Amino acid sequence: MEKERIKLTQFAKSAGCAAKLSPQILAEVVGKLPKFQNENLLVGVETSDDAAVYQISEELAMIQTLDFFPPMVDEPYTFGKIAAANALSDIYAMGGEPKLALNIVAYPHCLGADVLGEILAGGADQVKEAGAVLAGGHSINDEEPKYGMAVTGFVHPEKIWKNQGARAGDVLILTKPLGSGLVNTAVKAELASEYARKKVIESMTTLNKKARDVFQEFPIHCCTDVTGFSLAGHGLEIARASEVTLEILADRLPILPEALDYASMGLVPEGTYRNKRYQKPEILLESGIEEAMEDLIFDPQTSGGLLVSVEEKYADAILEALKNKEMETPFAVIGRVLTKQEAYIKIRKAGVEK
Repeated sequence: MEKERIKLTQFAKSAGCAAKLSPQILAEVVGKLPKFQNENLLVGVETSDDAAVYQISEELAMIQTLDFFPPMVDEPYTFGKIAAANALSDIYAMGGEPKLALNIVAYPHCLGADVLGEILAGGADQVKEAGAVLAGGHSINDEEPKYGMAVTGFVHPEKIWKNQGARAGDVLILTKPLGSGLVNTAVKAELASEYARKKVIESMTTLNKKARDVFQEFPIHCCTDVTGFSLAGHGLEIARASEVTLEILADRLPILPEALDYASMGLVPEGTYRNKRYQKPEILLESGIEEAMEDLIFDPQTSGGLLVSVEEKYADAILEALKNKEMETPFAVIGRVLTKQEAYIKIRKAGVEK
């Protein structure tokens, strides 16, 4: 098969993080597994955090994560960059520094060595940009190509960011635009504009390193990255673990170009419907929220941004610092943290006080 004619997405049933299993199935299965207790295990599965953290010494803890998925773009090199950025993001979401990465590869022989080489080159370049080292991996033959990484990072035990700890009065800051699932679906259907395709790739290939660097200068209460379970799903993880309610303002959300248009056209990934079925009962949507915006809020993100909860008094300084970092992606304050109410998340149409 000629490399020039290969479109990786033709081999994929789902795209990127939209390929995740249903959060309901995962909750049921993981809840039945044995509970492991160890005094050095600082972060485990209890709150569905982004990575596990194991303390090595008084000043050093190891962060361990892995992530892989089928392609959401046709270009092998770009796919490799996106998959690596997505895996590295879990380390940044815990406040850590990536140090070591291992490749995870499922690959059909028919695509040939050149295409695989480009995928791995894209991943290697992202690891290099992150300042980590790539030291091997594991591969299997598979009809559907999949790629990702197991990544190890380091963090001080007292400086770990978890997806719990949000406090009433905090503001919520998101560092990448939403809508990658919607745009990727439109791209696969050959209905997306070149501009929309360019912007979604730019977002997905951007490391969360700059955002992590900025947030490290402030007393962040909690952090997660927004990926396959959507803004709503990862927000729910924060709200449940912190026993608070998140108020999200739809008019403040950074959104990828044309994502809402594609939602209105019905170009919605299957993962959106899985997310809705499991998450919507605990979310209150204000009247007037259009269906396209609802689809965006439940849209599975691939290599999404960091979502942090921090005292409101630091918001302006953080936004200014992000601006000075020349962030490649838009960022915004998207809401605030309230004391626990009936719903874990309230989605309001606009930020007008009632």
